[in-house]
Amino acid sequence: MDKIELLAPAKNLECGIAAIDHGADAVYIGAQRFGARVAASNSVEDIAQLCTYAHQYGAKVYVTVNTIIYDEELEDTQRLLQDLQTANVDAILVQDMGLLSIVRSAFPLRYAKNCQLSIDLHASTQTDNRTIEKVQWLRSLGFRRVVLARELSLKEIAAIHQAVPDVELEVFVHGALCVSYSGQCYASQYCFGRSANRGACAQFCRLPFDLEDADGNVIERGRHLLSLKDMCRIEQLEELMEAGAVSFKIEGRLKDIDYVKNVTAAYSQRLNEIIARHPDKYCRASLGTCTYSFTPNLQKTFNRGFTDYFLYGRKPNIFSPDTPKALGEYVGKVKEIRGNSFNVAGTASFANGDGLCFFREEGRRSMVLEGFRVNRAEGNRLYPYQMPVDLKPGTALYRNFDQEFQRVMMGKTAVRKIPVEMTLREVDNGFELQMGSQSVCFPMEKQMAQKPQHENIVRQLSKLGNTPYECTSVHFVPQDFPFFIPSSVLTEMRRELSEKAMVNSEETVQTPVSSTDSHSGSNLSSFISHLSSHNKYPYLFNIANQQARAFYEQQGLKEIAPAFELSPVKNPLIMQCRHCLKFSLGYCVKNGGEKSPWKEPLYLKLDDGRRFRLEFQCSECQMNVYGAHPDPPK
Repeated sequence: MDKIELLAPAKNLECGIAAIDHGADAVYIGAQRFGARVAASNSVEDIAQLCTYAHQYGAKVYVTVNTIIYDEELEDTQRLLQDLQTANVDAILVQDMGLLSIVRSAFPLRYAKNCQLSIDLHASTQTDNRTIEKVQWLRSLGFRRVVLARELSLKEIAAIHQAVPDVELEVFVHGALCVSYSGQCYASQYCFGRSANRGACAQFCRLPFDLEDADGNVIERGRHLLSLKDMCRIEQLEELMEAGAVSFKIEGRLKDIDYVKNVTAAYSQRLNEIIARHPDKYCRASLGTCTYSFTPNLQKTFNRGFTDYFLYGRKPNIFSPDTPKALGEYVGKVKEIRGNSFNVAGTASFANGDGLCFFREEGRRSMVLEGFRVNRAEGNRLYPYQMPVDLKPGTALYRNFDQEFQRVMMGKTAVRKIPVEMTLREVDNGFELQMGSQSVCFPMEKQMAQKPQHENIVRQLSKLGNTPYECTSVHFVPQDFPFFIPSSVLTEMRRELSEKAMVNSEETVQTPVSSTDSHSGSNLSSFISHLSSHNKYPYLFNIANQQARAFYEQQGLKEIAPAFELSPVKNPLIMQCRHCLKFSLGYCVKNGGEKSPWKEPLYLKLDDGRRFRLEFQCSECQMNVYGAHPDPPK
């Protein structure tokens, strides 16, 4: 039976606890440093507190140490890893291969033969995991799990699982999309000195560009041509499970707590529905049942419109060229404008304070998103704080802030409880209370009851209060149980048993680790050499420290170059994208489009005049973006 894991993001401790409460089987979170979101850092003390809370439910905590590391940071990284082990984290996500020797040093027992250790090693999506060969190689290095590239299709995921069935496959199912393969984007560093591989992405892909041909003719003007919609695969979870994925990842370590609550609850409910249809095939990876005081709705939280991306192959509507901002949910069209108000044709209900938006034309940009707040709502007639000048009858409206939903989400929105049964039995010197595998014995003199005690005993033992448990039934041995036990003693028995159960649940389950010798990667050195011989840009290996250099030398890499952040190169390849503008604009001959009327190469041009050459690598169905070029001659 496959254990299925819903993996939710945590910007901080509060978000992490909310994720667990709303149905997450695991949470991923960043420490103070070395995580791929520098704005979402947390102390080891907070991470330890999150581990304690999560482990009560058998849920896990993964910490992102998935940036490239500089030489002067290696010692601090080793101390961090040791602190994380003390905090009882379940896994760390790694990008920099220089960390492998540090991991062996920090956790020496992990690599001893036949040893078991509670902390696992996961290959971050930042390691660019898109092929069977890459996953096989990562497995040989000791990675227990691989986070696959977001761009992979169902067929590609299934093929990887079939080829490497003993590696856990984690896939993204919801949230923002990077247009470049993760770990292979240098645009932010190249343009703004902010490295995506160091957690400081400046979101180059969300900027507006002109698309020009080789003669400087403008094909598209001021559009967000690299800005993708957000991923949503809630309708494809069962197919992903059948393909071999076991962990479903929600993006959002910079998102607020409302996003975490809403999205986690929506996906948790859907997973439960699927598992209920296949109880002999799948089960959840953690314990507990969630009760919600709201109805999850993915349209209510931040989104740029949704796409399932390349899950079923290439499709044209994956990007959001008119705006990189959140649209929210479609609520209808403007019907009539009257003075300082208008009404909406549609079925949506509105509240004072709602945030609405619409597209309008402006200058050189084809479409601009404009937002406004509703001051007063009277049915479907809305009175904005300030009437938008460009609002017209027939304009489509979207709600990107739902005041009523926000009000609901501010309160306690979920309770998670583990259903348990208790057994109270007579023993030689008193009584024993059992819950699952845990039990407590109370030696005491036995007294016969003068009147039936079952009702009072059940009531006292079921008062589990703020514990993670909910008592569903109490069994008696013997069944008639003729004894009297004071309520104070029953309370003490219940308290001791629940505390004992919680302590036991916090002990991380020890899992076998493959005894593969992580130093013997030579059997795959031909794979590394193959990559190197076909790679004109060796900085793509992201080698940022001496440990990483030594690692790749041992693996057989012939041409070793420092990371792009340490040694910029001329005319660099700054993005590798499966998203292709020729296809999206209808000019991919390979996929049935018209022949392009433009003179290539094509360029993306920023407002400041910098131009970025596009290369269409059709054999790989890939679009490459290269560093800035000067304007063409007039």
